[in-house]
Amino acid sequence: MVGVLEGFATIAVVVAVGWLLADRRILDDSAQVNLSRLAFYVASPALLLTVMQRTSLQQVLSTNLVTSLTSFVLVVGVYLLIARLRWGAGTLGSQLVGSLSAGYVNAGNLGIPIALYVLGDVAWVAPTLLMQLLLVTPVYMALFDSDARDERPTLVRSIGRMFRNPITLGAVAGLLVAVFDIHLPRVVAAPIDLLGAMAVPSMLVAFGISLRRGPRPATGRAAEQVWTVVALKTLVMPAIAFGVGLALGLRGQALFAVVVTAALPTAQNIFTYAVRYRREVNLARDAIFVSTFASVPVILGIAALFHGFAGV
Repeated sequence: MVGVLEGFATIAVVVAVGWLLADRRILDDSAQVNLSRLAFYVASPALLLTVMQRTSLQQVLSTNLVTSLTSFVLVVGVYLLIARLRWGAGTLGSQLVGSLSAGYVNAGNLGIPIALYVLGDVAWVAPTLLMQLLLVTPVYMALFDSDARDERPTLVRSIGRMFRNPITLGAVAGLLVAVFDIHLPRVVAAPIDLLGAMAVPSMLVAFGISLRRGPRPATGRAAEQVWTVVALKTLVMPAIAFGVGLALGLRGQALFAVVVTAALPTAQNIFTYAVRYRREVNLARDAIFVSTFASVPVILGIAALFHGFAGV
């Protein structure tokens, strides 16, 4: 369980640095926007290229991938149904941010250490990471771009936008490098690695600034929506993953892995997307903040149950 706490503590420290810099007026709202843009246009694509080229496709193309994708689709469907019945349809952008906040897990900077220390192997989180990078992100980026241009999403437009978005391009480039076993020369790989290393710190510092400069998390009229998203993310999604995994024949460590991964909090990427497209920034921020704290006892509880009853 130490690995779970270490992963969360690392994130908390970097977020606290952003909060402190904003509190001391060293960085302001413009720094938050610029850091988010840096992460979106440069650092995240470089990080995705690096991650994808090092991911073994044999390890990720498995039942775990199907379980992760099914769990995501189902929890997004539940969120959209609740949102329509409770708060009205809203804009496409608000639906995109809300549904991502409910279903897009922090499989990178939190999922990797938790997979290593709690699950025993980083490969367990790879199916979810691949699913989010190559399936979910391109589709959502295309829809975000259409919403930003006030266009009606069509298949042709969406496909075109997918391959003009830097996030998608980074993931696809990494996949191609992996599939064709291309070995990038050091003079190319080293700068990409260096740029990719900026992604997570940039997101977390920008997030810390928003916590200091913005309204207090999960308060006001949006509180109900935030808590609904957090409940879906930390409770409903792992329950769905458990049921889907059982139905698909997963047992033991494999089932434990998909449930723990589904219980991870909302990814910081969603805040970066919300800032970039100027859609529901506070909702994304609050969902990340609250779900990060809420997921700690949930993951510890899941681990205890599996160790106690399944002997994992």
